[in-house]
Amino acid sequence: MPDAGGGDATLRDVTSPAPTPPEQTFDWLDAEAGKRGDAGLVRQLRPRAAGDRDLDLAGNDYLGLAKDKRVAGAAAAAALKWGAGSTGSRLVTGSLELHTELEHELARFCGAQAALVFSSGFTANLGAVTALSGHESAIVTDKYIHASLIEGCRLSRADIAAVAHSDLAAITHALSTRRKERALVVTDSVFSVDGDLAPLPELAEACRAHGAALLVDDAHGFGVLGDAGQGAVHAAGLAGAPDVVTTITLSKSLGAQGGAVLGPRRVIKHLVDTARSFIFDTALAPASAAAALAALGVLRSEPELPSRVLTAAGTLAVQLKDAGFTVSLPDAAVISVHAPSPEAAVAWAARCAEQGVRVGCFRPPSVPDGISRLRLTVRADLTESDLDTAVKVISSCAPAAS
Repeated sequence: MPDAGGGDATLRDVTSPAPTPPEQTFDWLDAEAGKRGDAGLVRQLRPRAAGDRDLDLAGNDYLGLAKDKRVAGAAAAAALKWGAGSTGSRLVTGSLELHTELEHELARFCGAQAALVFSSGFTANLGAVTALSGHESAIVTDKYIHASLIEGCRLSRADIAAVAHSDLAAITHALSTRRKERALVVTDSVFSVDGDLAPLPELAEACRAHGAALLVDDAHGFGVLGDAGQGAVHAAGLAGAPDVVTTITLSKSLGAQGGAVLGPRRVIKHLVDTARSFIFDTALAPASAAAALAALGVLRSEPELPSRVLTAAGTLAVQLKDAGFTVSLPDAAVISVHAPSPEAAVAWAARCAEQGVRVGCFRPPSVPDGISRLRLTVRADLTESDLDTAVKVISSCAPAAS
């Protein structure tokens, strides 16, 4: 075969690798599992029994509504009326009157123009980030944002700048030096590892100074912060703002399942037309939608629930700090207690579980700062006795070098 210069080009004989026997195709997984084991990063599923009486400081049922008879009863009634599943995507057969009612009530409660319900908080974040950005946009994020927001950024095709945690100056610099005309700042309201609160008013001010929109994941603020639990965005005076979009989950304070995006009507309409995690996903099950509606009704009728959460979180954090632990001081319901290593954190959590107290165990790569910790969450229905028990068990089970 002649080359561009008129000579003969030598064709290399490329030999294909020998075929791998089918039983060896996934041998590489064993090597990866070994690496995770050596690093203390193996994860395990630990199913709970229906009658489990352990003290749960690991779940996110902040208002204690997941087993509330009003909430569970609404879920059961909806399943009997509508069926076990929604049968399809919202744009095909899956959009139910329940979804529309839930969207209306969420928007009204949070002070937003409109809302759109997704099958999970994860898909809500994916849909919001990708639909509100794109290759013509710049995204500026806090490095500690939730994994669902990170995945949305990766899929967005936008220019991404991830800056130091809670560094307003870094966010402002990234906005002022961006190469794209459109910009979106993405943040959690309450960060899920240490439970600290983002400076939302200052972030909104920086966004407006540089022509950017603000997207806030209020998963850990909704139901806990703001007037009667209306959320961190509402508490920051940003509810209903034309340049602010909020995402929430229905699986934490409302004790149900699902997620939602709240914001200006034109944003919600844009998501219906373009958000792939909405368009191509099966709609939220009727039972979950009804449970969330019922839980929202309970929150309206018992506006003191959020303050109980904050009181319990503050009490537990102070008691653990007084016991000698390195503890985050919570802005909402999440508390972290530092552990000396991933292995120590795993063993510590396991010993607590053996003593009837379930705690979360966060290790790299789930924690962006590389510090392993126990992650504790509180609920509105915890008693003083529950908190005393938690401190005693966590203290007695602690590793020597904690």
